[in-house]
Parts: sequence; structure tokens; C-alpha cells
Amino acid sequence: MRKDLCYAVIGAGNGGLAMAGYLSLIGYKVNLYNRTLANILPLVETSKIKLSGEAEGEGNLNIVTNNIVEAINGADVIMVTVPAIGHFNIAKKMAPFLENGQIIVLNPGRTGGALEVYDAIRQGGCDKDITVAEAQTFIYACRATSKTSVHIFKTKNEVTLAAIPATKTDYVIGIINDAYPQFKKANDVMETSINNYGAIFHPAPTILNSGHIERGAPFEYYTEGITPSIGSFIERMDNERMEIGHFLNINTFSAKDWLKYTYDAEGCTLYDAIQNNSAYKGLQAPKGLNIRYIYEDVPYSLVPMSSIAKEFNIETPAIDSIIKIAELITGIDFCKRGRTIERLGLKGLTVPEIHEFAKNGIVKGKNKEVVA
Repeated sequence: MRKDLCYAVIGAGNGGLAMAGYLSLIGYKVNLYNRTLANILPLVETSKIKLSGEAEGEGNLNIVTNNIVEAINGADVIMVTVPAIGHFNIAKKMAPFLENGQIIVLNPGRTGGALEVYDAIRQGGCDKDITVAEAQTFIYACRATSKTSVHIFKTKNEVTLAAIPATKTDYVIGIINDAYPQFKKANDVMETSINNYGAIFHPAPTILNSGHIERGAPFEYYTEGITPSIGSFIERMDNERMEIGHFLNINTFSAKDWLKYTYDAEGCTLYDAIQNNSAYKGLQAPKGLNIRYIYEDVPYSLVPMSSIAKEFNIETPAIDSIIKIAELITGIDFCKRGRTIERLGLKGLTVPEIHEFAKNGIVKGKNKEVVA
């Protein structure tokens, strides 16, 4: 194990607490950053995270801070766990202080996250040798149980990862595999972006259970919130996602198969596989609609998929219906605010050019830089 590495974990929500707690528990030096100081004051006082569930114990943090410079100074790997809505801003904030050789990993990137961050750090004035990578999904199913404790229900069996430039993917995996052997190589960040299963499992069950959620009615989000009819609907969304992937020559497989590979959960239908997933047992629904399953996953997962599909005349009625209902419920134009094909710098590119762009951040002969 390479315990000489220093990790900076950016964000102290459910995922950030789990990742920082686990990494420090197994012996790594970990700096934890959160923008809002009030949310981490208990951790500032104790510098300890208590883990329960699949990982048991107490992790001792090196630094807990709301100062981004202090958090990333000397860090070998910067694990970003903030919602995708914050990716651009956190990248711009880090950019002037990044150091040669540092690795930024988005956990996860949602759809197009690495492309956006890769450009943002350059917009922020960084000319250092920085590698940006994104995970296809978050490695844990977890929930914070207090400001200083977190419960890990399940660690995924496998999570794909890709870097920009793609030639650095093996290097990144080699660095972090001591802590996380679950990370496996994807061809490029378009593969991790289209294989974004949060886009399938988060917005639709939330929107279709919005009445119960808004009332604060208690129910298990996956096992009770996804009924047979909702399961059939999200399977339609998943088929549309796969059609986009196939058109773009991306290795993809269904959400049902993903549950099998990731959680060993099987079933004849997606609904059955969800019901048979032990990792989803006990995960409660949110208590309101002001949550990332709408405000992150619609503009930063579904909107870019829909935008890419429209560029190539691929119909996505199920995906588009969830985007539209989310817009009508919230009054927000997510298509305008989200990651469109234009914002990701993919507008007008052919499929081979999209992959060249995803691998290198530029298309030779077009001098096309990433535009966020």
C-alpha cells in the first residue's frame, strides 16, 4: 500500500465524509475541505470521522478546512465529491494554486464533468501539468449519520474511470488503486459520461414520487419508490441512454446489467434487480425536493445526454419528459443552465472527433479548445 500519498477530499457531504473517513482509516494523510465552515465545525474540533456499516472504525484527518489553498497544498490526489453543479466553480477556485503532477478525480463526473473541469482550470490561469479524471459513478452507497459520522451501506464492485488526456488513465488508476482497487479503465471520458447510471436512478424516481417526497413521507427510495411501472419507465430512459452510447461507439450496457456487475443484484427486469439489491435496502427517500437528484442530475446528467442526442437526431422522449417536468415543477430552465453540447465543446464534431476531443482536450486541425 502506498501510504505516503496525501489525498485532498473536496466536499463534506455524504460521499465526502465516507471517502475522507475511509482513506484516513486505512492510513492515508487526508485533508478535508468544505465551502461552508458551519457545516464542518464539529470536524474542525475533533478531526475524526466515525464509519459504520461495510467499513467500521474511526478515521483521523490531517486537516479540516474551508480554505481551498490549505486543503490542496501538497496533495497528490484531489478527490472532488461536490455535486456537479459546483464542478466549474471549484475548479476555477483551485486553478491558481494547483501544483505540477496533481491529479483531480471527479467522484463522479456525471455527464461531461471532466471536460468542463479540464477547461475551467485553464480558464482560471493554470498552466501546470494537471491530470483531470472522472469516475463513472460514486464508489459508495452511503449516508451521513451526523456531522462527524457516516454509514457505508455498500462499496461498488467496479467503477470505471477515465482521464484527460486518456494516456494518463492507467497512471491515475495505478496511483489510486492501492486505496480503491475497484477503479477500472474506460476508453475515454465520453464512456464514463454516457455510462452515468445516476442519470437513470436519480431524477425519474424523485420526480415520479414528488408528492410523497414533498410531504416528507418516509419510504425507502429505491425499493419502495421504484414500483413496477416506474421501473419500466426508467428502463425506457436507459434504452435511450444506450442508443446514444451505441451511436457514439461507446462501450455501454444496461442499468440492469450494471446492477449485476456492481452489486451482484439480478432480476428478469430492472425493477426486479433493484428489489434484489441489498445495497439499496434501508436507503431512505429525501425529505424535500430541494435536492441534488433534481438540481444536479437533471442539468448535469440528463440535459447533456438529451443535447447530444438532438445533435445526431436521436429521439429521447422519456429523458426529455423528466427534464420538462423538472423544469415545470421548479420553474428553472435546466436546458439553458445545464451542460449542453455547446458548453461541452462538442458542437459540430463528428463521432471520431468527439473521441479525439475527449482523449486530448483538443481536435487536431480545428484548434478546438474545450469550452465550458
